[in-house]
Amino acid sequence: MTDPMKGFRGVMSAMLILEAIVVLLAVLLLARRDDITTAETWIVAAIGVAMILLCGVATKPWALGAALGLQGLLLLGFFITPAIGIVGVLFTLAWAWVTWMRNDVAKRMAEGRLPSQQQD
Repeated sequence: MTDPMKGFRGVMSAMLILEAIVVLLAVLLLARRDDITTAETWIVAAIGVAMILLCGVATKPWALGAALGLQGLLLLGFFITPAIGIVGVLFTLAWAWVTWMRNDVAKRMAEGRLPSQQQD
């Protein structure tokens, strides 16, 4: 029997990489603005790098909580600039959807209703 959660780990890593790309590209824009401090730019860059590093440990049981924690930090980006906060909102919605799908698959797996669990 295949492990459906293995696919979730791949989706989680892909989302983290995509999000890190968007966040790190935003750092380039932040660095060009005069009203953003160097510290704020480094904070956003650190969040982007943390997302990339989190991909390496996506198999750990705490990885989902860490990814959601990074989402919370990105939502606090509204205090830096609204653009970072909006990126945080969009990716938080994406993470909410993926987490809902993961919980739905786990529930179906517990009930034995997954197609891979059906007997022919």
